[in-house]
Amino acid sequence: MRIAAKAIIAFLNPTVSSFPPSSSLSSARRLLPTALLTTNINTMTGSTNDVRTFIDDTNAGYERLHKAFELQFWGTKMALSSPEYSTSELTRTKSEMEGFLADEAKLSRTRELLNSVPEDSPDATTLRMFERTFKCYIMESDEAKKLRAEAMEIEGRLESARNKMSLGAIIDGRFEEMSSVGLRNKIRVDPDVNVRRACYEGMTKIGDFVTENGFVELVKVRNKMAKALGYLDFYDYKVNNAEGFGKIALFDILDTLEKGTRPIMEGARNRFAEEKGGVDALQPWNQSFLMAGDVTRRMDPFFPFEKSVEQWGRSFAAMKISYRGATMDLDLLDRTGKYSNGFCHWPQPAWIKPDGTWQPSTTHFTSLADPAAIGSGYMGLTTLMHEAGHAAHFANIEMPSPLFSQERSPTSVAYAENQSMFLDSLVGDADWMAKYAISREGEVIPWDLIADQIKATHPYKVFALRGMLAVPYFEKALYEMPEEDVTAESIKALAEKVENDIQGGLSARPLLSVPHILSDEASCYYHGYVLADMSVHQTREFFLKRDGFLTDNPQIGPTLANAYWKPGNSKPFLSLVENLTGAPLTGQAMVNELKQSVEDVLKDEKAKYDSKRAECADTSFDNDIDLDMRVRIVDGDDVLADTSKEGSFLAACKVFEGYVQNRFSKKV
Repeated sequence: MRIAAKAIIAFLNPTVSSFPPSSSLSSARRLLPTALLTTNINTMTGSTNDVRTFIDDTNAGYERLHKAFELQFWGTKMALSSPEYSTSELTRTKSEMEGFLADEAKLSRTRELLNSVPEDSPDATTLRMFERTFKCYIMESDEAKKLRAEAMEIEGRLESARNKMSLGAIIDGRFEEMSSVGLRNKIRVDPDVNVRRACYEGMTKIGDFVTENGFVELVKVRNKMAKALGYLDFYDYKVNNAEGFGKIALFDILDTLEKGTRPIMEGARNRFAEEKGGVDALQPWNQSFLMAGDVTRRMDPFFPFEKSVEQWGRSFAAMKISYRGATMDLDLLDRTGKYSNGFCHWPQPAWIKPDGTWQPSTTHFTSLADPAAIGSGYMGLTTLMHEAGHAAHFANIEMPSPLFSQERSPTSVAYAENQSMFLDSLVGDADWMAKYAISREGEVIPWDLIADQIKATHPYKVFALRGMLAVPYFEKALYEMPEEDVTAESIKALAEKVENDIQGGLSARPLLSVPHILSDEASCYYHGYVLADMSVHQTREFFLKRDGFLTDNPQIGPTLANAYWKPGNSKPFLSLVENLTGAPLTGQAMVNELKQSVEDVLKDEKAKYDSKRAECADTSFDNDIDLDMRVRIVDGDDVLADTSKEGSFLAACKVFEGYVQNRFSKKV
């Protein structure tokens, strides 16, 4: 997602198979000896051998517990049929993993050993990471520990209920079941205002459901836990763990952005109403459709969903992005019971093992696409580029512990999202479309259509930013509510108030339908997208100034790998951005984009489009794609294509393409 904002913000430095048989998971559990779960402090000294033993045991113990939890996470979120996957097992494995990280004896021993090794040694780097990680999980309050366990149980029940919720819209007098992705897509592209409104009303039912099925209690328990640990509230607890600074500092930054872009948002809304026929155009079921619904429909033939895997692979390979021997399972198609948000997780983190050998990552990657829906190809490809960006990042972390390459605290949210948002931003570039936006008949997207998209969307990019800002402002206000005021009705009223305050009106994606707010890992997380988007603009600006282009730039992969990816979470996000771009992170690049007139954007993008078309005239798509990765494309329990079985990446793409065409031939 690319957006622009008018505010200059200077920051203070403030698997073979990924689905093993059930016996594999049982074996993983049997391989968890007590010695790996609890450090035997009495037998340890400060010798070099003891340092290595402690580090190696900690790495091995975490890796196994992490894998057990992530297998359960994937199995439950993807609604796999095996009985080994269950909410209770998800809760248990998560508790075991977090219990391992919350072992106070490990923190004590880490600090003891830190005093016995040279400050600039590799062991010191690893031990400092252990210390940072353990501090994120250790709760020195028995009350907080009990509340944490209670919150996890409530969350598990809520997410299980949410996954089984019957969601859809009443269209022509009949209930039509659709996922939240399907509902949102129809709001964007369906020409019938009655259908769009019905789908919006279907989205609002999510808020009713979650507030009646445990979210009220979850908010209260989360807050009690955070306050028992000495934090202002749950938001303050989460942002401290993830970013290393508190809620107050975060919203000092976000307030500057919010205030700076408010006049732009208000002006854009007034302009939109004038251009689109009045204030009714601003209704949540009308705005996105009237802004680009027709253009989205016209662009749809040039983004056939079944070609998305191939186009992602070609684009990343051209940028010399390597996955370094990883294995990836992609579950791309929407279906009933599947988790309603794209994500990328790693049951096997990448790291350098004690003997110096390389441990490649295993990636579980999902998006939600209905190939028959208008706009699904563009959205599916953008999501694919986004989540594949996460996968590339975490496949290239080259550090001596899996704790450097896991996505939870103390990994910065903004750092993680910067990578994926930078890579998905390419899909909106005219030169990228000039090469990769090709219809089933082989026709390249025409410039005039891209020009129409720019005219329809560029003046209103601030809407996307305000939509992102609304989520952290809602969660901030939610966790600041007095406990006695937290009810289903007050939460729904607050969500509506924040939408009106931040976005200027109700949102086509109601705040209570955002899945992040339910999940412990993703709650109080969304600010990371805002901070990351600032760094995306700055990173794009850096590459354009240095190399002159982004699409197929072979310097991008190596540069990102060396500057952003290899260090993992060993360095602060702000330092990484400054190291790559040569300047502290600010909002200036976002301002520069927003300030561009439509005419200037058209001129720049036309030049890029023409240059890429001339270049493509002398090239072909015959060459195979090498991402140094095994890819399995799955649909729940079913394996649709496998690069190992098919013999190459392109061969697997052809199998997947045929599957989609056969399954959806009557609809596409």
